[in-house]
Amino acid sequence: MLDNRILEQLFRRNYSEMIHLARVLLGDDGEAEDVVQDIFLRIAASDIPPKNDSYLLIAVRNACLNKIRQMQLHEQVKNLLPIRNETDLQPIERQLEQLEEISVFVDEQLEEPHRSIFHLRFDENLTIAEIARRLGLNPNTTYKYLALSIQKISNRFKH
Repeated sequence: MLDNRILEQLFRRNYSEMIHLARVLLGDDGEAEDVVQDIFLRIAASDIPPKNDSYLLIAVRNACLNKIRQMQLHEQVKNLLPIRNETDLQPIERQLEQLEEISVFVDEQLEEPHRSIFHLRFDENLTIAEIARRLGLNPNTTYKYLALSIQKISNRFKH
């Protein structure tokens, strides 16, 4: 673990510039603080201090870009989810039939890990992060697989 004095010096010397960059890139104070805090936590856990202060700004930039990609992907998945429409006005028997058709399609047509991700998300109500941990996948990859699965289901069951 890194010496607390070194960590404190890095923090005092760089925090304001790091947080400013994160706020500019993310446009959200809370997200910016989370990104900078995560960087300092990773530094604290390591045995080797950064070679120079510019490393910290590069780390902020990269972490912010990853966060932006993750938020964009999350938004894409959210947009693929079905919007409440005339389906909600159908008799419950027809809705149950449609759910059964989707379930059969998922089990017979989706390959792994798409099938597992879909079931973990919608049957067990796990978050993307929980699914990623359970399956040993990157959360972004998990989002992509789920998005592809939802897209396939959506295309198959368009009316």
